[in-house]
Amino acid sequence: MTDPALDIHDKPLSEALGERYLSYALSTIMARSLPDVRDGLKPVHRRLLYAMSQLKLEPDTPPKKCARVVGDVIGKFHPHGDTAVYDALVRLAQDFAVRYPLIDGQGNFGNIDGDNAAAMRYTEARLTDVARALLEGIDEDTVDFRGTYDGEGEEPIVLPAAFPNLLANGSQGIAVGMATSIPPHNAEELCDALSHLIKKPDATVEDLVRFIPGPDFPTGGVLVESQAAIAEAYRTGRGSFRVRAKWEVEKLGQGTWQIVVTEIPYQVQKSRLIEKIAELLAARKLFLLDDVRDESAEDIRLVLVPKNRNVDPDVLMESLFKTTDLETRFGLNMNVLDKDNVPRVMNLREVLQAFLAHRIEVLERRSRHRLGKIDHRLEVLGGYLIAYLNLDEVIRIIREEDEPKRSLIKAFSLTEVQAEAILNMRLRSLRKLEEFEIRKEHDSLSAERADLLDLLENEPRRWKAIARQVAETRKRFGKATKLGARRTVVADAPSAVIIPLEAMVEREPVTVFCSEKGWIRTVKGHQADTSDIKYKDGDRERFVLRVETTDKLIVLGTNGRFYTLGVDKLPRGRGFGEPLRLMIDLANDADLVTLFKHRPGRRLLVAASNGRGFQVEEDEVIAQTRGGKQVMTLGDGVEARFCIPAEGDSVAAIGNNRKLLVFPLEEVPVMARGRGVMIQKYTDGSLADLTTFKFSEGLSWKSGERTRLEADMTPWKGNRGTSGRLPPNGFPKNNRFT
Repeated sequence: MTDPALDIHDKPLSEALGERYLSYALSTIMARSLPDVRDGLKPVHRRLLYAMSQLKLEPDTPPKKCARVVGDVIGKFHPHGDTAVYDALVRLAQDFAVRYPLIDGQGNFGNIDGDNAAAMRYTEARLTDVARALLEGIDEDTVDFRGTYDGEGEEPIVLPAAFPNLLANGSQGIAVGMATSIPPHNAEELCDALSHLIKKPDATVEDLVRFIPGPDFPTGGVLVESQAAIAEAYRTGRGSFRVRAKWEVEKLGQGTWQIVVTEIPYQVQKSRLIEKIAELLAARKLFLLDDVRDESAEDIRLVLVPKNRNVDPDVLMESLFKTTDLETRFGLNMNVLDKDNVPRVMNLREVLQAFLAHRIEVLERRSRHRLGKIDHRLEVLGGYLIAYLNLDEVIRIIREEDEPKRSLIKAFSLTEVQAEAILNMRLRSLRKLEEFEIRKEHDSLSAERADLLDLLENEPRRWKAIARQVAETRKRFGKATKLGARRTVVADAPSAVIIPLEAMVEREPVTVFCSEKGWIRTVKGHQADTSDIKYKDGDRERFVLRVETTDKLIVLGTNGRFYTLGVDKLPRGRGFGEPLRLMIDLANDADLVTLFKHRPGRRLLVAASNGRGFQVEEDEVIAQTRGGKQVMTLGDGVEARFCIPAEGDSVAAIGNNRKLLVFPLEEVPVMARGRGVMIQKYTDGSLADLTTFKFSEGLSWKSGERTRLEADMTPWKGNRGTSGRLPPNGFPKNNRFT
């Protein structure tokens, strides 16, 4: 035995850590998180099904305790915790989690409310017809096997998979540096697409989408994604699908009504959904809704009561879709392991092709396996015929010879297999008509052998055989069956329902106060006198905005990111408020540039300290998250400085070098994001101030308490990106227009 102390190698820490991290990442990708494109299973699921097949837990046999199954899995195939294995088993049995369950569970296997399954010692399980289809032919050399973790047994690398499980049941997983997210689909639609692909191997994704209109989730719901977006997602292998709850209006009499939700989006816990709606009601954020009740039994029945009968049901539901999980997005990321165990993102056509290629390989291997069995049986039958034709001599040799096997081989030119079969023949098989039966079986097997040889040599025949198998799968699990009926309704993308903000938020006038140090708050009413507003020691007033609770505020940071705040979400009261940085993810090294009320349709002029800038549509800077939206691309040492309305026809820019430049506003391009163009050139300096104005009206600026006007700005008019010249006499020493 080698001494471990002698097997120590010096290696840099970074190299040693890199090797170990890479090894861990690969094991996570290939042995845990990503499914195989051929059978759509991860190793733990494949081991579960194989272990259950070894236990003879067929759909028509009595189930066995899940603890027995889990014990076999972790003892023979999967050396992990029993909880992880049982959780995987439970999910495969939940009809609300898996579109086509692979395990038939007996007992408490959890529910859509999010309740856990009972302990494995109480529940029982067996395979379903779908799982049997996945395992069909596994004992006929259809797939390769590898040694188990302890070397005591073997496990399949992949299942034969006569059922398109990857797309039918979908898959989700997070690996190291990559993830997969595949929604479930309808088996009949998949089979139709497979049949079309067999007939026309050059079919495009667009052709296949005609057969697969979109996912089919176990919990139903309504798919409200546009057909163009669905086709693009399937073409690239990446995208998302928008799913809404299914609802209807229930009339109550006397003009009153209520909404009943009968189906909710996939992977949404009903209890958590109700809690969320109740929380929003308590926080007074659902002003159109009066109450929510759960009247579910076996079927889902969520009752939504409106504030009054004059509320529009579509507007009410639209408000709930925007604020709750009654509408969700399911991501599509078809990142799978191909037959060479290489992870890659496939499109719809590639996934279906991989499945068909696997089925062709299974067919060929199964046929060769059957050929081997037939050849062996024909060899044995040939020996039997010789024995029957020379029965007396065979009996004499067996009775008298010391080595009957060798004597038989020598006397009749038999093979080892034939001689062994004759010696093992039972006496009761020596019947008068046995020769006829042997010749009949021999002829039948010979015909079957010829047919199999023709099949292996004839590619079109093999594809016809696969087409028949696909058609059989379609019949077994099609829409005519209870399991195969489509559950998710495919609808057109909904037309935009304009929800008036006042319907969502109580509209009232408020005044927003933001200090130099970024503390923000609102005070009820439009305050004309702000002298009584208190600030922290060392802090003072910076922004005062008179707005309404339905308005949005836009914030620009020196990092070039725009942030959006709802006025209704700002803290109220006459205290000091709250730091703005708690509401938005403004970096610590960034400061506040400006804060203003959002006006839809307006255009903004933004500029950085280095004199670069551009115009941007105000609607394009609206951010949907706390992280904001990066609009200005800034270099090292450059900050965002200005954001002003792009009004008038001219731009006036002045630098710290006290050079003033005027040029037409149209020379500044409109962009969605970027660095922009040079507004004013500086040899050594930066942009001090920026404004827009009408050239015909002249340029005005503040000079003490007065406002001065320079009517003719022609002397300072030049080309964008030039230096400019000294400003008019009387221009402020601080180089500011305001």
